[in-house]
Amino acid sequence: MSDDPNASPGKILVGASADGVYSYLTLSVGNRHGLIAGATGGGKTVTLQKLAEGFSNAGTAVFLADVKGDLAGLSQAGEMRQAFVDRSLEIGLAYAVDRFPVVFWDVFGEQGHPVRATISEMGPLLLARLLELNDVQEGVLNVTFRVADEQGLLLLDLKDLRAALTYVADNAGSLKTKYGNVAPATVGAIQRQLLVLETQGAEKFFGEPALDISDFLRVDRDGRGVINILSADKLMRSPRLYATFLLWLLSELFEQLPEVGDLAQPKLVFFFDEAHLLFDDAPKALLTAIEQVVRLIRSKGVGVYFVTQNPLDVPDSVLGQLGNRVQHALRAFTPRDQKAVRAAAETFRQNPAFDTAEAIMQLSVGEALVSMLDAKGKPEIVDRVLIAPPASRVGPITAEERAAVLAESALRGKYDTPIDRESAFEILQKRAEGHLSGAGAGPARPEAQTTQASVGGGLIGTLGGVVGGLFKRENPKRMSTGELAVRSAVQSAARSIGTQIAKEVLRGVLGGISR
Repeated sequence: MSDDPNASPGKILVGASADGVYSYLTLSVGNRHGLIAGATGGGKTVTLQKLAEGFSNAGTAVFLADVKGDLAGLSQAGEMRQAFVDRSLEIGLAYAVDRFPVVFWDVFGEQGHPVRATISEMGPLLLARLLELNDVQEGVLNVTFRVADEQGLLLLDLKDLRAALTYVADNAGSLKTKYGNVAPATVGAIQRQLLVLETQGAEKFFGEPALDISDFLRVDRDGRGVINILSADKLMRSPRLYATFLLWLLSELFEQLPEVGDLAQPKLVFFFDEAHLLFDDAPKALLTAIEQVVRLIRSKGVGVYFVTQNPLDVPDSVLGQLGNRVQHALRAFTPRDQKAVRAAAETFRQNPAFDTAEAIMQLSVGEALVSMLDAKGKPEIVDRVLIAPPASRVGPITAEERAAVLAESALRGKYDTPIDRESAFEILQKRAEGHLSGAGAGPARPEAQTTQASVGGGLIGTLGGVVGGLFKRENPKRMSTGELAVRSAVQSAARSIGTQIAKEVLRGVLGGISR
């Protein structure tokens, strides 16, 4: 063993085998994605926490969902638990505690900074998944988005989508020749699904100021990557909303980040806990889109790590792209369990020292089979590894500790106040009241759209100058709450104007606006 295995350059220490061989995750292949699997209670959360710490120390930003409240402990220094001290000594380490730079997020805005997206950014494909629409209903939703694009109607929140659906239903006759039949009953069914979504609290997610993805890619003053923790214990009560939200985040990263090729280390690592929710009952079109995003996003410097109980939860087309593997214990009580054990064992590069399938069923808590990619991208021989203990607290934090972290956040005030600009709901309401000319008219005239597009370009330039002039010299930590809110509003408005008033809006692989 080396004197300081934690100091190995370009690598993250995962643990060590019983014969003293250390297991590392090589940062240069950290964007080749990964899988952390195993039954409940086997140690997946601790492994996830250990890897998050390693990426942060290396200067890579991290995003993860905290579905049980345990991962919030990353924000606090660990405790000298005897079990951690003993494990460290067992694998040749001196246990030391540490805390990490953390930003808390919450879709509901209760335990972290609010996270919002506009309806247009979410797109029809993900919304159809979220609303559990059938093919006919999804088709009508696509028509609604197309009409809104042509009419220059901003779809920002749920009331905008409701208004646009009503408009499409009221003008079904004039739209029929271009888009086909739009039955009022179908629109009514979509409206009812929107009501269900509202009762789950989704109205807090849709709106502005929309999330700026660059806020996920920050480092602290010491050069450590910021760990972005989504408080998801309440969000998990609506599993489809949880899965769709995380998939939307992935699609935003895919659409917005530039191509960078293979870096010395990832810019961001995205941990997708309870990954089976992403694939349960997903239609073929969505699965194809997910596969495409996972395959291509690594060239944007992003690594995606799926965390799930059973490797069979992940489709083969996606599983084949997950190069870094940590497999905790599985118990073969049923035929499906036995199949999962065999499937997990067969994905590893076999070690002649032990039977992989038998080892999976014999692993103790905190022990795992580990096979990472080497620097050339080749899977290493699987080894039986004792996972090194995290340096931060393992377990939840108090409300006072969370409040202290939020109070110190550089993003405090940026997303706290929702903004309700004039959008589809207000515009269509004015048309109905006769305050705008052309009430009830069909798609806007081409010359009108061209004028709108040129005006939009001018507005974007103007807004860009305002943002640059007002804020280019300001550090977000030194800006007031009001200044942060204004900057966020201006930037959000510029993005929406630029994408919505053009004649045609380009949409990305998952149906959202492609910037």
